[in-house]
Amino acid sequence: MEAVTEDRDLFTQGYEQAVKLLNACCTEDGFLASPTANDNYRRIWARDGVIIGLAGLLSNYHDLANGLKLTLETLARHQGIHGEIPSNVDPISGRVSYGGTTGRVDADLWFIIGCGEYWQATRDDDFLERVLPAIEKVRFLLGAWEFNGRGLLYVPQAGDWADEYLHTGYVLYDQLLYLQAQQTISYLHAQVHGSSDHVLIERLSRLRHLIRANYWFEKDQCEIGDRYHEVLYAKGCEAAKSRMENFNYWLPSFSPTGYSYRFDAFANILASLFNIADDDQRHCVDEYIEAHVRPELPVLPAFQPVIKPLDQDWQELQMTFSYTFKNKPHEFHNGGLWPMLSGFYVADLASRDQQDRARYYLEAIHRANQLEMNEQPWSFPEYVHGKLLTAGGTFRQGWSAAAAIIGHHALQGDKVFHVEA
Repeated sequence: MEAVTEDRDLFTQGYEQAVKLLNACCTEDGFLASPTANDNYRRIWARDGVIIGLAGLLSNYHDLANGLKLTLETLARHQGIHGEIPSNVDPISGRVSYGGTTGRVDADLWFIIGCGEYWQATRDDDFLERVLPAIEKVRFLLGAWEFNGRGLLYVPQAGDWADEYLHTGYVLYDQLLYLQAQQTISYLHAQVHGSSDHVLIERLSRLRHLIRANYWFEKDQCEIGDRYHEVLYAKGCEAAKSRMENFNYWLPSFSPTGYSYRFDAFANILASLFNIADDDQRHCVDEYIEAHVRPELPVLPAFQPVIKPLDQDWQELQMTFSYTFKNKPHEFHNGGLWPMLSGFYVADLASRDQQDRARYYLEAIHRANQLEMNEQPWSFPEYVHGKLLTAGGTFRQGWSAAAAIIGHHALQGDKVFHVEA
């Protein structure tokens, strides 16, 4: 890790600008993903709204904490007939989207997590009474999405935040959110009923074992218990060998056709934050990140390595988009650098008493958020080009601002997630 000269004015201005943007995102219906009229970002999004709301809770600004409540209530009011939480809601037109070509599994997971975190912070019992029926419907639906009842969610192509990337099957990111969502339900059950749900506790234990056994492979050690599928597990061992000579990390997903091998930053960070990873595993992931982030602007890529035109996956990647193709090399999910992801990494590092490294990445978040876009500084871009280091994606992205606030408070000892295993 190269040294970064701390600019205290940058840290102060970065935080203040981030709070200002979150206030601009806050409406009477909840948090907009962005206050700019770009594509469909000026809507109440489940995952964006909850992540912004987590930052709002940390900020101790009442209006921002209330923004999370409004977000969750808007989502609950528009819950689908089977229990599905909207991917996004347009508060002006009333249009509700549960996803594009497929539904968004992580919208349901972030919704439950957000409800638990809001209630834990506020003890707003009236809110909890209103949303508990929606949570129970989501819980039932998620169980159905296991399909085979074996403990892991099956996520379709385009079924989560990486909706234009080659990301499908038993995706680790979603399993980790599933674990945290069920932990949240268990926590709320104990608070409401004064007793534990022992069936849910057993499911949590099973899911924790499944994640640890099926997404992390040690070199020359592939014979362990809790294998989800024997043949697929053998394929996972082979996939792991392709990147285990120098680095090791959590594999991103597997499906009936085998394992993916690219580094998924969000999943690897959440594995640590949710206490799935042990210290040795965290160290391995840290080493990989240190070797692959750009020293000029150490902001984390969504996925690594980049898929390029001559790669086997390029043709399929080109077919995966909603409006226009975004995943050119070093852009968007294909090697683009995301302040939002880096905010969670700062929180993870700070929770492990790695203050200097956490501050190093927080400074990078501020520098990314400060980049100019549309001839305006402090653009809070959705992502940064992984090679050119220029602002990309949507202008004034709320969760890029949330990253700065999450990182700031993490360095002061605050936790992002208070509901813990």
